[in-house]
Amino acid sequence: MSSQESVDETLSVTAENVGGIDRTEVTLPSGVAVLTGRNATNRTSFLQALMAAFGSEKPSLKADADEGSVELQLGSETYTRTLTRRNGTVAFGGDPYFEDPELADLFAFLLEDNEARRAIQRGDDLREVIMRPVDTAEIERQIDELETEKREIDQEISRLERFEEDLPELESKKRSLETELEETREELAEVESELEGLDADIEESRTRKEELEELFSEIRDAQSRLEDVEFEIETERATIQELSAEREELRADTGDALDDDRSVEQLEGRIEELRDRKRALDGTIGKLQSVISFNEELLEGDDATVERVFQAADAADRTDDGAITDELLSADTTVCWTCGSEVEVDRIDGTLDRLRDLRKDQLSQRNELEERIDDLTTERKQLRQQQRQQERNERRLERIETELESSRERIETLEEKREALESEIEELEAQTDSFEETDYSEVLDRHRKANRLELEVGRLENELQSVVDDIQERENATDAREELSTRREEITDDLADLRTRVDRLEAEAVESFNEHIDAILEILEYENIDRIWIDRREETVREGRRSVERTAFDLHVVRSADGTAYRDTVDNLSESEREVTGLVFALAGYLVHDVHEMLPVMLLDSLEAIDSERIAAVVDYFEEYVDHLVIALLPEDAQALSEEYTYVTEI
Repeated sequence: MSSQESVDETLSVTAENVGGIDRTEVTLPSGVAVLTGRNATNRTSFLQALMAAFGSEKPSLKADADEGSVELQLGSETYTRTLTRRNGTVAFGGDPYFEDPELADLFAFLLEDNEARRAIQRGDDLREVIMRPVDTAEIERQIDELETEKREIDQEISRLERFEEDLPELESKKRSLETELEETREELAEVESELEGLDADIEESRTRKEELEELFSEIRDAQSRLEDVEFEIETERATIQELSAEREELRADTGDALDDDRSVEQLEGRIEELRDRKRALDGTIGKLQSVISFNEELLEGDDATVERVFQAADAADRTDDGAITDELLSADTTVCWTCGSEVEVDRIDGTLDRLRDLRKDQLSQRNELEERIDDLTTERKQLRQQQRQQERNERRLERIETELESSRERIETLEEKREALESEIEELEAQTDSFEETDYSEVLDRHRKANRLELEVGRLENELQSVVDDIQERENATDAREELSTRREEITDDLADLRTRVDRLEAEAVESFNEHIDAILEILEYENIDRIWIDRREETVREGRRSVERTAFDLHVVRSADGTAYRDTVDNLSESEREVTGLVFALAGYLVHDVHEMLPVMLLDSLEAIDSERIAAVVDYFEEYVDHLVIALLPEDAQALSEEYTYVTEI
């Protein structure tokens, strides 16, 4: 599907063995659908079923089932998805809405583990997330193709220019050949005239004369065939020379390609190993951030969970007469949430500093791993290209060897044919010697001269025609060069457009992101977050063995306290603020990439970090963009939403 469905189409889902669902049937009219209920009521599982029907491969199969399915009816269309457990993994089949769900997975299916939402918390490469739906690889492929065509055109233009430089010399050669040909023809005409006069004076047997003429005719024919054979021999030798030069060049290229002793398999193994380490670091960083955020909120004392910790600590420390230990709430001490004992705030602050340093160190290691993975991925790509080129070279070398062998055999055959023709000509010329002792000696001499002149006329005519063809080719080259120059200018313009297209797309994406982020933050009305925006900057990175310039996207935050605005970093945001920032980032991506024009649904889940009033504002904002906005909420989080929405309480 490539366009948004009609806004009044009903969405019906039948799901079996998806997530925690045994079997369910749910029908949703267009508009906002709110799945309300406590935890473990299959609200998220139903969202996963929708994801599966729309093409995602992220949903899970029920733990005790080997097969699952989803059927989606959207208006008059029906889409299906099957999930099958095979060798410990889940295979997907059927006929889903999208064959390539990457855009939807990033910016429409906004569940808790959504990659765009988690990108902020994990410190992911925001440029990679934002630009992933843009087919930059296709743009690079087009650039490579145009650069190749441009090089070929440049070579052809250079060849044609050299052709045009040859024109004066060819014109001079043409005039010289025409003069020489005319003189030779005149000389031949004189000899033929003399032969006619001699023939008129001779009264000998005409049979003898006819034999002589037949003999010279055979000599001319044999000499003509000999010239053809010699031309073929020279052609084959030129072919051998060209093939040998190409072979040496290919051998040199193949030798260079073989210098690298690292295989693609080794690189893939190393990349997978580094990715495993990166995933482990991601888990550690996430846990560290959770601990840091919890303790920050503990010290601030503004979290409901923290309040319960204090209450538990108060109850444990009541004296026999019922007095509460007031020191637990003093400015210098607090309650350890792990053991309930009283500790100094400074000690927790010190521990938090060490945890922050540890998280910072883990992030640094993760970034280094990411850079190393990028380097190895680039190296693997280059090595694959080298291997493919090497395979092409080897195949070409095999063909060259076959062609060389064929040319050598052809030359041997032609040389044998040449020897036979030379012998034949010698024998024929020897037969003419028998006429020397007769009165035909003068006629014989004239015939020999006429024979030589006829061959010379033929040679000059062929050479002149070749020169005329060369002149015509060079004259045509002027028009061809002009056409090629025009095409070269077009390619230059196209290359300039393609090379700046990624920059333009990045700039437009960032501008659009910032506009939508501003709009979403405005409706959320956070008092202590004034602005969140993305900046583009150029950085130098390693790709394989070379350094290249690459664009990076940095996220900036402006906060305010006591009426004063100041710039802050994402690292200093609380866990709930990072959750909100990640959600805002993902929601902005939905609008930036016009997902609503391709997909009729948006799915929202895990919004506990936002209060009910703000959730209602977000729903109101996005309702106009999407036919079906399906959101899973706890009952208390759904209180501020409109009663006109569709509510589903049982799945």
